[in-house]
Amino acid sequence: MSLPKVTLFTLGGTIASTSTSAKSGGVVPQLNAQEILASVPQLEVIAQIEPVAFRQVPSGDLNFSDLFALASAIEVAFSDGSVGVVITQGTDSIEESAFVLDLLTPGGRPIVVTGAMRNPTQVSSDGPANLLSAVQVAISEAAVGLGVLVVLNEEVHTARFVRKTHTSTLGTFQSPTIGPIGWISEGRVHIPYRISKMKTIEHGPSTVVPPVAVVTCALGDDALILGEIESLGYKGVVIEGFGGGHVPARVVPAIEDLASRIPVILTSRTGAGELLRQTYAFPGSEQDVLSRGAVSAGSLDGIKARILLSLILTLAPELDEAKRAFEDFVQSIL
Repeated sequence: MSLPKVTLFTLGGTIASTSTSAKSGGVVPQLNAQEILASVPQLEVIAQIEPVAFRQVPSGDLNFSDLFALASAIEVAFSDGSVGVVITQGTDSIEESAFVLDLLTPGGRPIVVTGAMRNPTQVSSDGPANLLSAVQVAISEAAVGLGVLVVLNEEVHTARFVRKTHTSTLGTFQSPTIGPIGWISEGRVHIPYRISKMKTIEHGPSTVVPPVAVVTCALGDDALILGEIESLGYKGVVIEGFGGGHVPARVVPAIEDLASRIPVILTSRTGAGELLRQTYAFPGSEQDVLSRGAVSAGSLDGIKARILLSLILTLAPELDEAKRAFEDFVQSIL
């Protein structure tokens, strides 16, 4: 029997990093796709890997245009017969890259994003095990129709809920709101929890993404930064409020003023759970802020709410249209 074909797109990151010299002690992304594959000989017996060296950068240097190009390349890979796609990149922005790709791709066949917390020069490097797990998920029927998945530490997470929660531990990737939807054990993929694919946002290679700011509320906060948002060129803003979606009362007038001209999205700085809607009624509460024109991010955290609003603004730049489109997406997520 012929082995299933999987396209591997490498983008750099820790999984592709090694030392440039004995003196520096630091590592940089420089291993190519073939070198990464060579570290996992077990792949030869489970899949036919088609390696594509797509980028070679730290993941913080990736941008929307890179991911637009990658989404298009993924569609080509599927049309050329790949049953699944695996993407390796730096872990710093995996939760964002995966979410963008989930919004850009149809989501029929598996797309799996992985990386490593420990680079190949370390004795306990996790890159090879993560890559093997990712390919096992990419060829699994259980992963079909789930959208983009993130696989590290033998756990399977959905793009919309996964977060990097620790600077260095191998178990850094968590989905605080729902947990992982599956796992890998002895080479077998188990995904008992099914989740519907999000809607797709159309894009083109030259799509210009409007800038969206993220503002996090803090103790003793004021409204000074909100007064500068528009002059800095931002076309929307995500406000990460306290707890269930609260802000200092003194900030509310600035939010209301801003929401009359550009989309203002309210989410929680906690990074988990669904934004409240009708529990509190004090000045600056979720009810107060939403009644003044802000839009709830639902279960999305601030980073992902920013991505969603940014992409929506490429198609719906007008205020009311953008707000309706954002609300429709939020309602479809859960």
